[in-house]
Amino acid sequence: MDSLPSHSGRSHVDSPTTTTKTPPSYAKSISDAGSQSLSSILNNPNVGKSGVYGSDASWVGWWSSSIAVSPLEFAPLIPKSTSELNRSDFQTYLSSISDSYHRFEDIRKHASKESVDVENIGGQEKLSQYLDVVELHLVKEISLRSNSFFEAQGQLQDLNVKIVEGCSQIRELKETIRLLDTDLVDSARQIQELNATRSNLLALQQKLKLILDVNQALSTLKLLVASGDCAGALDVTDDLQHLLDGDELTGLHCFRHLRDHVAASIDSINSILSAEFMRAAIHDAGDTDVAIISKAKARASISLNGKDDEVTVDDEETSNFRDHLLPLIIGLLRTAKLPSVLRIYRDTLTADMKMAIKTAVAELLPVLVARPLESDFSPGERAVDADGGGSSLASKLRSLSSESFVQLLGAIFTIVRAHLMRAAEVKKAIEWIMCNLDDHYAADSVAAAIAIGAAAAETAQDNHIQSGSLLPYSPLRSGAKIPSFQGKATDATSPSNMSKNFRADVLRENTEAVFAACDAAHGRWAKLLGVRVLLHPRLRLQEFLSIYNITQEFITATEKIGGRLGYSIRGTLQSQAKAFVDFQHESRMTKIKAVLDQETWVEVDVPDEFQAIVTSLVCSEAVVTGSTDDVQGNLMTNDNEVATSNNSTLQAQSGQESAQQQIDRTDSSEILEQNMAQIQPTSSTEGNERNKADASSSSVQSNNNNIERGKSTSQTLIYGGVGYHMVNCGLILLKMLSEYIDMNHFLPALSSEVVHRVVEILKFFNTRTCQLVLGAGAMQVSGLKSITAKHLALASQVISFTYAIIPAIRQILFQKVPETRKPLLLSEIDRVAQDYKVHRDEIHTKLIQIMRERLLHHLRQLPQIVETWNRPDDGDAQPSQFARSLTKEVSYLQRILSRTLHEVDVHAIFRQVVIIFHSIISESFSHLDISTPQAKERLYREIKHILACIRSLPSDKSSDSAAPNWGQLDEFLEQRFGADAG
Repeated sequence: MDSLPSHSGRSHVDSPTTTTKTPPSYAKSISDAGSQSLSSILNNPNVGKSGVYGSDASWVGWWSSSIAVSPLEFAPLIPKSTSELNRSDFQTYLSSISDSYHRFEDIRKHASKESVDVENIGGQEKLSQYLDVVELHLVKEISLRSNSFFEAQGQLQDLNVKIVEGCSQIRELKETIRLLDTDLVDSARQIQELNATRSNLLALQQKLKLILDVNQALSTLKLLVASGDCAGALDVTDDLQHLLDGDELTGLHCFRHLRDHVAASIDSINSILSAEFMRAAIHDAGDTDVAIISKAKARASISLNGKDDEVTVDDEETSNFRDHLLPLIIGLLRTAKLPSVLRIYRDTLTADMKMAIKTAVAELLPVLVARPLESDFSPGERAVDADGGGSSLASKLRSLSSESFVQLLGAIFTIVRAHLMRAAEVKKAIEWIMCNLDDHYAADSVAAAIAIGAAAAETAQDNHIQSGSLLPYSPLRSGAKIPSFQGKATDATSPSNMSKNFRADVLRENTEAVFAACDAAHGRWAKLLGVRVLLHPRLRLQEFLSIYNITQEFITATEKIGGRLGYSIRGTLQSQAKAFVDFQHESRMTKIKAVLDQETWVEVDVPDEFQAIVTSLVCSEAVVTGSTDDVQGNLMTNDNEVATSNNSTLQAQSGQESAQQQIDRTDSSEILEQNMAQIQPTSSTEGNERNKADASSSSVQSNNNNIERGKSTSQTLIYGGVGYHMVNCGLILLKMLSEYIDMNHFLPALSSEVVHRVVEILKFFNTRTCQLVLGAGAMQVSGLKSITAKHLALASQVISFTYAIIPAIRQILFQKVPETRKPLLLSEIDRVAQDYKVHRDEIHTKLIQIMRERLLHHLRQLPQIVETWNRPDDGDAQPSQFARSLTKEVSYLQRILSRTLHEVDVHAIFRQVVIIFHSIISESFSHLDISTPQAKERLYREIKHILACIRSLPSDKSSDSAAPNWGQLDEFLEQRFGADAG
């Protein structure tokens, strides 16, 4: 790299000669000045714009103006010695001119190339001339700029002189002030310093006294915490916390851990208060559980029934309990820990509830399992344990009889009620402390504790928001510090609103604890029911109701204590009740099908049990409609047929008062017990209806035998003053309908389901009866040789009786059906009633059809008989075989129907029979060829015999003639033989 320009401003190529004619001394001064000024000017490549070797007019002016300047004037601007400089001093400068310098080097290289050519010509001398010209222009430019430069230099010198004078004046002033301080201020300042020292010593004394007080407070706090005096300990912590919140302990290194000590003490106090609260609220109830379980074991071991005595709390115990909780609640309020302690209490109460139920089941189950089973199930039915383990808790629960299971539920109910009542007492006590202490001696303490706790909770929340950590306890003793935080005086942070919010938080957690305990109890109860979910639908209604009713009582009691509906347990109970209704309906459908298939349509006597069922229907309908006069009339009508009237058996066995039992009737408790005893033998065999697979001929025969073995029977079943002849299937249907009514009464939530299933079983009974009797299906399934008029008449009686009681059943069942479902169900049951009416009319039509077919059958023999009438009279005055057979069959039909059917039905049937006889017989006789006197005499005897039979038929047909059942045959007789003959 080529060397940079020198400080003299000239190129490293020296000219050999100098053309300027100047004196040596003047040249020396110019040289000295050039060494200082020209170097700075020439070294800046940005100043000249005309090239390195070019000249500028301003240089000539500066140079000419600086000719007369003395070299001494450049003395202040002489730089330091060249020997003291190094390359690093010029590094910044070199960096700034590097680009310009490189351009300069390029130009110089180009010039050097040209100079080679010049040297070849001999132009070294010519370059010296150029150098002189350049120097001349430089001097000229320097002279042009010399005036402003030296003027600035003079002003700088004047400034230096003024600065020196100012410094001298300052020194004089300082000396004057020093003398004044010594003469006037020192004594007063000394007094002030002594006073400050005295103040500092007093402050130190106060600080030392504060340290002593804090140390004593810490010692006292330890003793109070150790002794369990939480109220006194909280007073000490309040004082210490107040000091920590202020600035009195600021800078005291010895108390750097004081806040941690106070927090630890408060935690200890909270632990003591929480433990004491838990012991008072929960653990004191443990002895009650032991007593309840002991009583339950005693009853289970000797097979006693009954309820545990209800746990009650008198006013004195309530007052003592509240007084015991009062200091605990106040302390927890002051530390703002009551909501969190109540959350812990909620979890503990829930766990304790579950453990109490678990313990009761574990201790009572072995005693109940060891009892002899009064099971209503066969071994195969009870062995429904899916896992097959005979020793598991679930299998033991399933092996319990319904009575033992109810005893287990009763013991659990008592335990749960005791725990919930204790929890309710705690809830009431806290609510009393928080809201109803207006005239109490501790009202002010509670109000102050709520205010302090609310402020502490708000402060802790703000600190948690700002720092992300929750400080344990920082109460504000001063009322001025409570209203706002961080200078925000809003409604949400006002003392009253903070206290309201804090109180609401406490009351909410207090209520949630009881809710959680009720939910836990509901869950455990539902789990026990769920274990036996496959067994409960198979129980008898009385057994299922014992479980259903105690569960309802449990739900009602717990909801009353907890104040919240138990939707889960209600759903479980509702599902099991629906499963019970479904299974019972399916088993009854299976049984009624088997009974109908085995029915021989033979009339049976009616035990009083079934008459009592009918009477209960009348009474129940009267209760619903309010027509008690009709009830008395019906009872008086049935007095000769039925000894007593009572409710259905299961209603009496349940022991619950119902609307039917509230009517003034003629029965008494003794008669009711007799009816229960009378019904009991039949219920043992009718237990087979649980088994859908046992619907066989043997069960049907057993049912027939049971009906025949009744203590008191009658030939007809009286309803509405009308007697109905019954067959076995009709009585069993009546029994089933009464059981459906019982289910509807005791399971009102499932009333719609029960009505729907009643409609279904009524439809099936009507359809199947029609198939078996009118459709002659009984000849295949029951082994009947034929379907006789007696069969038809009995079927008509059963259908008529069912049709008659449908309105009463509808009135009773629809009492508890929701209004939204009534229209649909009403239309369904009305359609069923209409089907029964149509079925009855079809049976009557079938009876008429049978008689018509018999008439036509006998008329086919009439032409052969008429041929014998033309023979000479053999003296036989008897009617023909045609007339005798026809009248015999009609009389037999009349006898059968009159004994079985109602009079109105018999009249209606024979009215049609009479019309048919008149029409067909008169038409048939009119076509006969009667020409001989013997034939006319025979015809006359035939008509008279037939008319005599027609006259005796029970028909309500009336005519203008005095003769009963007058018709076309009478007219035919008058036409042939005259009015006198008729």
